[in-house]
Amino acid sequence: MLLLVPLLLGLLGLAAAEPTVYLKEQFLDGDGWTDRWIESKQKSDFGKFVLSSGKFYGDQEKDKGLQTSQDTSFYALPSRFESFSNKDKTLVVQFTVKHEQNIDCGGGYMKLFPDGLDQTDMHGDSEYNIMFGPDICGPGTKKVHVIFNDKGKNVLINKDIRCKDDEFTHLYTLIVRPDHTYEVKVDNSQVESGSLEDDWDVLAPKKIKDPDAAKPENWDE
Repeated sequence: MLLLVPLLLGLLGLAAAEPTVYLKEQFLDGDGWTDRWIESKQKSDFGKFVLSSGKFYGDQEKDKGLQTSQDTSFYALPSRFESFSNKDKTLVVQFTVKHEQNIDCGGGYMKLFPDGLDQTDMHGDSEYNIMFGPDICGPGTKKVHVIFNDKGKNVLINKDIRCKDDEFTHLYTLIVRPDHTYEVKVDNSQVESGSLEDDWDVLAPKKIKDPDAAKPENWDE
């Protein structure tokens, strides 16, 4: 799997003229990214990321991103930024992904972790707050994951959002607003939107079965 990932994470204040950007990574300073992105040592066989603009690009320098260098490998490379709260603010998570080969199984998603994460110990079961991005695994799974952690439980969106499965660069955007609405965009076009309460099973059901309920003996069919 070959994957290029530049990242942008920001908060848009309701009355602010400019957003507060907590993470903006364009990989324009040569090898400087290796000081910001720390390889996890939790497993000895994690794949290695390299900096590359890929086999094709618009601008060789500006289009550089992190590229997976080994097939059939898992990757863990977190970067730390200032802790924040999106209370009463709009949260925007945005990044680009390019699968340069016709992959049949590979994830291009990102995760936002709590600030207590030990970067060198990050692994697939590390607790995260948000997981977002494309995932391809055979013809049956070509989706955009949108997962939130709610009270220690990872809750998946109950809608099926199809991801792009070609070899070109695509921009994935998640917008979460303080009124509990959200929007998912691919290449700046809306592909899904709605309410967090409706599209994630985070609230208790309005009706539940009574395990002690039984049909009366004199029930008339």
